[in-house]
Amino acid sequence: MKRSRTFEIALSALACAVATGALTLGAYVPVLFAAGYLLAAFSLMVPLTKDFYWGAGLAHLGASLLAFAFTGNIWAVLPFAVFFGLHPIVNRLQFRHIKKFVLHIPVFFAKAAWFDGVLLLAWFTLGGLFGITQMTWYPFVEQYLYLVVFLGGTVAFAAYDFMMFLCQRGADLAVRRIGR
Repeated sequence: MKRSRTFEIALSALACAVATGALTLGAYVPVLFAAGYLLAAFSLMVPLTKDFYWGAGLAHLGASLLAFAFTGNIWAVLPFAVFFGLHPIVNRLQFRHIKKFVLHIPVFFAKAAWFDGVLLLAWFTLGGLFGITQMTWYPFVEQYLYLVVFLGGTVAFAAYDFMMFLCQRGADLAVRRIGR
């Protein structure tokens, strides 16, 4: 079946608009910060349901740039730009192109190291934004920051990665009815 470029552009524009709105709302309402990241990542799954990798990549780039333009805060958009927006694309590529189970293990550890690096980046950049760099209320985390991030972050990433695969499967089932 021939793919329609206009259909790819429409799905990507829809994903970009929803992701931009979610990131902008999350930046202005601190309670919705994490929810904005998740909704933006979920919206990027829509073009991926039809294997529109370029469309998802451009939607990610557009959402990151537009959210920065609307908020003026690079630090609020940075974790989405370097991990949370790219993760659904990497997961889809992994799901489609890696067939042997043995190869999924090093890919998982590479993605976990990527996630842990983004956690450290977020800690050092967003910590000052939210006032959590002086953690007098929990000195254990400050003393063993790298151990907490690499062990706790890897365990949390395993659950997050699994849930994102399930969400992509749900998005595939929801969009399957679109006949293009």
